[in-house]
Amino acid sequence: MAGVGAELVTSINGRVRDTSGCLPLTVDFQDSLAMGKTYIWDYNDGSKRDTTSLPKTSHVFTALGVYRVKLISIDSSSCNISDSAFVNVRVRKDAAILKFKADKLPPCTSLGYQFTNLSIPPVTNPAKPFKVNSFTWFFGDGTSQQAGTQTVNHVYAAAGTYDVKLVLIDSNYCNQSDTFQVQIRLSSNVKAQFVTPAAGCVPYTAQFNNTSLGGLDFIWDFGDGSPVSNVSSPSHFYNSVGNYTVILVANDTNTCNKTDTTRFTLLVSNKPVSGYTYSPQPTLANTPVVFTNSSFGATRFKWIFGDGDSVLTTKKDALISHLYPATATYNTCLVSFNDAGCSDTACQQISVTINPGCDVPNAFTPNGDGANDKIFVRGFGIAQMTWRIYDRWGNMVFATADPSQGWDGTFNGKFLAQDVYHYTLQVVFSSKVKFTKKGDITLLR
Repeated sequence: MAGVGAELVTSINGRVRDTSGCLPLTVDFQDSLAMGKTYIWDYNDGSKRDTTSLPKTSHVFTALGVYRVKLISIDSSSCNISDSAFVNVRVRKDAAILKFKADKLPPCTSLGYQFTNLSIPPVTNPAKPFKVNSFTWFFGDGTSQQAGTQTVNHVYAAAGTYDVKLVLIDSNYCNQSDTFQVQIRLSSNVKAQFVTPAAGCVPYTAQFNNTSLGGLDFIWDFGDGSPVSNVSSPSHFYNSVGNYTVILVANDTNTCNKTDTTRFTLLVSNKPVSGYTYSPQPTLANTPVVFTNSSFGATRFKWIFGDGDSVLTTKKDALISHLYPATATYNTCLVSFNDAGCSDTACQQISVTINPGCDVPNAFTPNGDGANDKIFVRGFGIAQMTWRIYDRWGNMVFATADPSQGWDGTFNGKFLAQDVYHYTLQVVFSSKVKFTKKGDITLLR
């Protein structure tokens, strides 16, 4: 048998193979070979070793220093039993503080922004000032620019909402790759707008997605007498049924119109209540179960019969009839929905008895009068079926494996003559019993 191997890989803040970071430093370790049955992790920082059955672990370093971390991968059934891997982890305390401000450039029709880097280097000895390429600006429109601490101007091609990021790319600081982000809304004229579902059910927490064009600050009135909110995209809890007029005021002194307002009516309704009865009780053998819907406050219904079959309907008063395929107890559910999209579910355990059996009529009259125009296999508890029909010369004119599919007296779209036709039928019932039958069918015209 081949020997066990080990390869130690580190991850810091999601950055794979990163081995340096700021105090306190959380490092994820993984054996990328994963050949062992047991793994021993020695962090070399005075803490006790960890033993795991999985090829990964995590550790927090709480003191400055460089630590030679050791992994021992063990498989006693391999020829060399164990293998070791090492990695050096450096814990530092020289983090920079990232920050910037964003200012729209005049005039009000402008789509330009000025970004001022307010980041602060760490206080260390010796000092570590920022370089001319310590940062990368990502402007949120697919463009970027490397820079130092100087002010950067950027002109956008179109109005919109942009996530602007300042990323520290200088490895001279332990928090390299840290990001500071500001969202800007840019437009010549501020336009208040938001998106939220039109309806909900109590207790309802509405989520408001602010899609305004422009806007430095916002005022939300939720229409229920509660205090206004200045959050950009807030959520709000409604505990009472009603129609609520939600008002959003967007203000932006950099735009030509300064302010804009929009309104939206939100319907908060009661949840539906689902319920039903069924008959007969108790159920009768080989007899469909009839369901009566007693739900209220709903406009759509889904019947789930527990045997893989279901029915969708908008008619509450319609009687639903269902014939179960086999003897069993079925978890039958009714899911009721209202116009707000809220739902309620009622379920009952229904015991059903099916005595398997089937037969085929010996004649039918496919003359288009709506009566006896098709011939079917009739029975109970049919799990599988193969039914073939032949003319007097042995040519197959019809075949199906579906009990719900009948023969209409045609072949390839053409009416067949009045005659006697022969059939073969093979059935497997839900009880696993097999049944075979042959017979004749008279087609009358």
